[in-house]
This record gives sequence, C-alpha cells and structure tokens, in this order.
Amino acid sequence: MATLKALRVRIGSVSSSEKITGAMKMISSAKVHKNEMELKKLLPFRNQVDSIMGHLLATGQEFDSPLITKRDVRNACIVVYGSDDGLCGAYNINIFKYLLTRIRNIKDSCGNPEITVIPIGKKIANATKKLDVAGVKVLLPSEGIDSKMDGETVNGFTKQLQSDFEQGVYDLVETVYMRFVSRSKQVPETATLFPVSPEKERDDSQKKTDDKFYLFEPDADSIFNEVLPMFVLSTMQEITIENRASEQAARVMAMQSANDNAKKLLEELQLEYNKLRQQAITTELLDILGGQTER
Repeated sequence: MATLKALRVRIGSVSSSEKITGAMKMISSAKVHKNEMELKKLLPFRNQVDSIMGHLLATGQEFDSPLITKRDVRNACIVVYGSDDGLCGAYNINIFKYLLTRIRNIKDSCGNPEITVIPIGKKIANATKKLDVAGVKVLLPSEGIDSKMDGETVNGFTKQLQSDFEQGVYDLVETVYMRFVSRSKQVPETATLFPVSPEKERDDSQKKTDDKFYLFEPDADSIFNEVLPMFVLSTMQEITIENRASEQAARVMAMQSANDNAKKLLEELQLEYNKLRQQAITTELLDILGGQTER
C-alpha cells in the first residue's frame, strides 16, 4: 500500500506539472503573437526609411557621414541579445555558441582587435561571465537595458552606441541575436550597426529605380545624414523585437516538449498504478479465500 500511496503522490505531481507547462505554453504563444504584431507595426516606418534611403542612393551621389566611415578595427563591440528568464530550451546556449564563433571570426578577419561584449539579458550575461578569451572583456549594460526594454530605451541605448562609434571608442559595432523566421524556426544572426554599409541599399535601389527625377531640399547629403540615424534606430528596434519573439517561440517549443513528456510519464505511471492496484486486490481476495478454506 505504501507503494500505491507513493505512486498516487507522484501521479498528482506529474499531473500538476502538465497543467503548469500547458498554461506556460499558452502564455508564451500569446506573447509570440504580441511580438509579431509589434513587428508588423514597425514595418511601415522601416519600409518608409528604406524607401527614402533607396531614393537618395539611386541618385548616384557620394554621401559623407561619420556613421559610414570605415576605420581599421582596433576596438570592436558585440551586443549580444539573450533572455532574462529561463525555461526556453537551448535558446541562450545556441546564442552563446554563435557568439564564440563570431568572436573568432572578428579576431581572424580584423587583425586580433580588442573586443567588448555587451550582454542584453540576465541569462546571456551569466554565460558571458565565463568567457575566457584573450582580448575579450564583458561590459554589463546600464540598469533598465534588458531583453524586455521598451522602444524608448532601445533608442537611448542605440544612440549611446552611435556616440561611442563617432568618438572612436569602437571601430566596429555588431549585434548577435536570434532572428525570428517562424514559430518553429529561429536562427542566430549577426547585424552590423556601425559603420553603416549603404552598399546593399544602393544595390536594391538600383534594381528598383524607374529613372524618376527627384528634387531634394535642402540637399541630398543633409537628408541622408538625417535619415541614416533613423535607419539604424529602426534596425535596432527590429532586432530587439525579433529576438524577443524568438525567445517566446523557443519557450513555446520547450513547454510543448515538457508537456508531451509529462503526458507520456503520466500514462506510464497510471498504468503502473493500475497494475499494482489490481495486484493488491488479487492478493486480498486470495487471503480471504484462504481464510475461508482453513475454517
């Protein structure tokens, strides 16, 4: 009977775990949907900035801005996005592994520069504390800068990175994050913030150009220098939201896996409980029949 009692307790525990993981999956699914809606809201602004950039670059003029100035990379900065909460499977582990690969690539391609890693999120911050690579230091961000930060905080953080690049603190600023492809697929990716590379925008604009003539007031270069920071801000906003959506999608998958495992374990425990219960009943019946026979 003690075994049956222990099994009943274990079945109750597993059943509770199944309900909890099911509820967490539903919450994470709702958060994924919320982040997808935020991405859709950001899209019109991002498209408009891209369109203006495309029109400017289609003129064929040469533009001058401190944000596009390429320098020898002596000091690089990698902003790595992770999560503040756990229970999201191998999400942070995959980002950390990709970060190590990116550090090696920068050191090999840029002549072994000093690299500053800025982790966004408590989990990835704990992982980066264990970094033991020569020439790499970890700089924790200011309070309030985390994976859940709002748009205003993202803008302030991006402007600080822009200021550091303009002042020569960093010669290269990159972000490592998890790109949201779909609810079932997220891939680690790198995006270069500074220096801004307009070549891709120029190539895209040349493909779309329809030979229209544009008049720019006050002049194309002034407009370019006003739009370029907006372009960087919209890129950083998109990266932050995509990473947040990827985190929740990874949590949905982790909770689904945990829920499936709990159901399977529950079925096995229920079957074992039924067998032991049937065995106990059979033993009692045999004892009763044995007692009657003796009399």
